[in-house]
Amino acid sequence: MSAAVKYHGHACFSMAAGGRRVIIDPFISENPGAVETLEEIEVDAVLVTHAHSDHLGDGIELAKRTGAVLIATYEIALYCQRAGVEDVYPMHIGGAVDLDFARVKLTVAHHSSSIVTDDEIHMLGAPCGFLVTMGERTFYHTGDTGLCADLELIGRLNEINAAAIPIGDTFTMGLEDGITAAKMIGASLNIPMHYNTFPVIAADPCEFVRRAEAEGLRAQVLEPGEETELP
Repeated sequence: MSAAVKYHGHACFSMAAGGRRVIIDPFISENPGAVETLEEIEVDAVLVTHAHSDHLGDGIELAKRTGAVLIATYEIALYCQRAGVEDVYPMHIGGAVDLDFARVKLTVAHHSSSIVTDDEIHMLGAPCGFLVTMGERTFYHTGDTGLCADLELIGRLNEINAAAIPIGDTFTMGLEDGITAAKMIGASLNIPMHYNTFPVIAADPCEFVRRAEAEGLRAQVLEPGEETELP
């Protein structure tokens, strides 16, 4: 069975196989790069890497409307449950769950996780990445992370068909570290993410592809709304 990933802009991807779909970090309604409205998106699972507003995004609303299970670290899952999401699956880093249409495993990501309001900053659990397996293909969403040795171990222990790697710098890896991460992970396909949504994370994804290919790696820029089959 084949599987495909679709880029929704920023760090939001969906993965589909066998008529089922999961979405990761559904930042849609406030995302200047998104080409679909939230109402157009139908999913079976909502995965959230961390609580920042450009990642948790519309996850609560989407899960409530579609009835999708929301998967996140323990504290984020409980926060979403208290906000009205009926089906949540709290997890933590290193854990995995087998759904009837996908296997989801949480991985280390070096970042932070908080909800910022006008009055307070609420720290909300740990950030993570996701290994999602559907249709006998594995997609690695690294999450918002800095360069770390964990990436090499994750790549060595898993056959990864595609990896989404941040390149925007300031809050995550920049382009240089993103290339190093791609070499460490060893995915069949590398897709840049988390760039150009805001001026502070401006980066050239085509330069990422050029640099990756010079290292003998396959890489591809996906425009928002574009989908690609996993190799």
